[in-house]
Formats: sequence, structure tokens, C-alpha cells
Amino acid sequence: MAESKIAIYGAIAANLAIAVTKFVAAGITGSSSMLSEGIHSLVDTGNGGLLLVGLARSKRPPTREHPFGHGKELYFWSLIVGVLIFGVGGGISFYEGILHVLRPPPLHDPTWNYAVLAFAAVFEGISFSVAWRQFTRERKGRRIWQTLRASKDPSTLTVVAEDSAALVGLALAAAGVFLSHYFDRPEIDGLASMAIGVLLAGVATVLIRESRGLLVGEGISAETARVIRGMAESEPHIRAVGPILSMYIGAEEVLVTVAVQVDPEVPSGDAASLLDRLSSQVKERFPVIQRVYIEVAPPQAHLRVPA
Repeated sequence: MAESKIAIYGAIAANLAIAVTKFVAAGITGSSSMLSEGIHSLVDTGNGGLLLVGLARSKRPPTREHPFGHGKELYFWSLIVGVLIFGVGGGISFYEGILHVLRPPPLHDPTWNYAVLAFAAVFEGISFSVAWRQFTRERKGRRIWQTLRASKDPSTLTVVAEDSAALVGLALAAAGVFLSHYFDRPEIDGLASMAIGVLLAGVATVLIRESRGLLVGEGISAETARVIRGMAESEPHIRAVGPILSMYIGAEEVLVTVAVQVDPEVPSGDAASLLDRLSSQVKERFPVIQRVYIEVAPPQAHLRVPA
């Protein structure tokens, strides 16, 4: 979590400075794509603040109303961030582009635009490198997409996605400014703004999808569940193992429950020790699983196991 905060603080500082310079350049030159990029950076600045709110609230201790803690607060605020990127960032950028295509403004000297884009590229690159280092530590040799799917810390994913979109957006804005002046067609700048809007909407859709899955109760991977099942079935006195039920209740905390049938001749005290040992083995194998509840099912119970 500490590394996530560093990445977020870096992104906030970079985006705030970049937003100011982009708006100044947009006001001087009248560039639609530059205005869209300014909106993009301003939204990213606010999003960083919301992620910090989510991180802080997710660390609150359990209460009577929330006995499992507040870990899912981070998922809620990440969902809000995705909605803002989609609606405010993507929507306004696309709308601005349409206006500039329908009513193209006169072209101005693009020198300011190029200077601001270069400035923004440097700071966005620094912010991206900080977030990417944190993301690389989470990869552990896995492919990028596998890491994105496996990571349950939406703050890191959001910063990486935002910074990646920002760098691509800068390239689109630069292309729009250059081509509109080269061909003397100011509407091309509006098309670049629309492309930035589509880019932001696409990134937001991915973030919303990931946050939604975690918010409604996403569980551990099928491979992890198979390993846990194998650990339980390897115990000589366990006759049957029910479905492995799990849920992420925080970025670094998982709840796992499972029902097992124990040999009837095993004394209750020995059965309790067996389950405690199994629970400890699961936690040791998967440190993210911090809560394991193993229930002893009666011998006549039919443990329904998913195919």
C-alpha cells in the first residue's frame, strides 16, 4: 500500500502541473485537442485524490457494522474513478472534438502546443515510471495481462492505466496539432480530440470492469482453489471436500470457507487440531488468505463439488 501511495502522489503532482500548462496553451492557441488533454489531466488529478481517500478508508479497523473491515472501500472509490474518466474525461473530450469538427476555429501558432506537450510528456513519463516500477514488482515473472488480471490493488492498476492513456493521448494531441497545421485543416484537431475521448472511455471501461468484479465479491483464481482442495484431500482423515468459497474483502485480504467430511472415528479434539493445521497451511502457502473457515459437514451430507 505504501508503494501505491507513492505512485499516486507522483501522479497527482505531475497531472496538476500539466493540467495548468495545457489549459494555458489551449487558451492561447484555441486547440481542441489541447483543451481535451487539459481536461484529461485535471480529471486524473482529482482521481488521484479519490484513490488516496479510498486507500485511507480501506485501512479503517473492523466495526460492529463492518466486522470484516473496510477493505472494499478502495474498490468503491476505484469504481467512481472509472466512471469519472469515462463520463468527464472521455465524454467532454469527445464532445469538444465534435464541436471543433462542426465549427473549426482559426489556426494559431502551434509553438505553445508543442512546448506544453513536450513538458507534459516528461512529467507523465516520470509518473508512469514510478507506477511501472511498482507494477513490475507485482509481476513476479508473469505476463503483463496476467498481472493485470491477478492484481487486486486497483490503485496501482488505475495509475498505470491513466499514465499509459496520458502518454498515448499526448501523442494523439501532437499528431492532431501537427496535421491540422500541415494540411491547414483545423477540424483534424477536433478529430484528435474525439480520438482522445474514445481512448479514455476504453481505459475507463477496463477499470470499471475490474472494480465491479471486486466490489460484488470476486474470489480467488481457479488454480488457487484447486491447490487448496488438493491440500485438504491430501489429509488422510478427510473423506470429502466441498466447494472452495472465497472472496476478496480487501486488496491484500481474502476470506476462504470450505466444508469437509472427517472420518467418524476421529475424536472431536483430533478433528479440531486437523482443521487448525490445515488452516495454518493454507495461510502459509497463500499469505493473502488471512481468514480461513473450515466447517465439518455431517457424514450423511452430500458435498456438492463444482465440475
